[in-house]
Amino acid sequence: MAEALSSLAPPHTSTDDSFRITSDFSLSWQDRLDRVIKTMREMSLQDDPQEMVRAYARRMESLLPVDRRVSLSRRDLSQPSYRVTRFSEWKEDINPWQEKHRLPLHEGGLFADLIYADEPVIIDDLHIDSDDPAARYLDGQRSLMAIPMFDGGVALNMVILTRSEPDAFDRERFPDTVWISNLFGRATHNLVLTGQLRDAYEIVDRELKVVADIQQSLLPKEMPKIGTLDLAAAYRTSHRAGGDYYDFFPLRNGGWGILIADVSGHGTPAAVVMAITHSIAHLYPDSSIDPGKMLEFVNRHLVARYTGELGAFVTAFYGVYDPVKRTLNYSSAGHNPPRLRRCGRTDVLALDGARNIPLGLLPDVNYPNVTEQLQPGDRIVFYTDGITEAQNLVGELFGAKRLDHLLESGCGEHPQEIVSNIMASVEGFSEGAAATDDRTVIVANVL
Repeated sequence: MAEALSSLAPPHTSTDDSFRITSDFSLSWQDRLDRVIKTMREMSLQDDPQEMVRAYARRMESLLPVDRRVSLSRRDLSQPSYRVTRFSEWKEDINPWQEKHRLPLHEGGLFADLIYADEPVIIDDLHIDSDDPAARYLDGQRSLMAIPMFDGGVALNMVILTRSEPDAFDRERFPDTVWISNLFGRATHNLVLTGQLRDAYEIVDRELKVVADIQQSLLPKEMPKIGTLDLAAAYRTSHRAGGDYYDFFPLRNGGWGILIADVSGHGTPAAVVMAITHSIAHLYPDSSIDPGKMLEFVNRHLVARYTGELGAFVTAFYGVYDPVKRTLNYSSAGHNPPRLRRCGRTDVLALDGARNIPLGLLPDVNYPNVTEQLQPGDRIVFYTDGITEAQNLVGELFGAKRLDHLLESGCGEHPQEIVSNIMASVEGFSEGAAATDDRTVIVANVL
């Protein structure tokens, strides 16, 4: 090793014109620019790390003819260990990212000294001991160029280029070779990271799809048949899974419970709390027609076991509809007040007579009730804040006024038409801006 490193020679020009590589700076700036453009274009075409490495090999062969090429790596290893990741004499092209177990692992010798030195090196008159692990790769080679490939400030990888005759490499060209190699190295590393991120995303996306499927299974598959109430609903998540929830509960006295809720946050955490809320709500005994008691029951169990640790809360509106009397007895836990449009009137009322804090924040909260007398032709719109807080490209909110304006049509419009109109209007208002929250709407027409 000492003999090999001591053979470093000062800058020179090879006397063998057949192997002499002219420096880029002897070319015009247009020719140099053309080379750069060709290199960048070829790099931009690659989307696979292996292909990027092959592109690098082709580029280097066009600039710097060599007899052998060896690639080394010390990633996840400690001195003096290293792996040989590629060798031009191998008959098979091993993928170092997928088949690391097949790569030769060595310790010490010339290659270890070079890769752990973190420096570019040219050896003009190479002599290597037969017991050196590098000997099998350098047999018959007399000139060596070591190009460190930096990652995080250290040479985790290195490319070794060799020639069978001494004094074969032109130092004037060495700096260009180093930066071109590192450019390809960084591009290759980025493709590896991109592939890893893509694989991780696909795993997460599959898991989110399962969560979304489970969440969708918790929502009503169809609208219930209620004698004096016609219903329609729509639900859109901003992610694969979300925290909006709505449900209908048949009661023993012939009434129906109508629940709409919105879990704080987004994505999987919100979907988990949504599923918990669903489970708790379905444990509530249906003998009581008191909506406030229902919310108190859900709140008590959320605070005791779940939301305290998760840091989540749930807004909810729960109403009990009497299909005979056409009354809605309701209570609200910090939820957006549903909009009531009475037939024959142009104004829209907010059902905000009974409000308290969201569920899951404090124990022993009392939720009051209010009863609203309804008439045939009246229309109620239950919704989550993903509707009114939808933003356009300049950050303007859709707001309750725009929602109320959509309800000013006549009394005979079918609930599904209203639902579709609301969702389409919000989408159009957003002007293609990504939804930042889930969107849920329930429309109930009193018959």
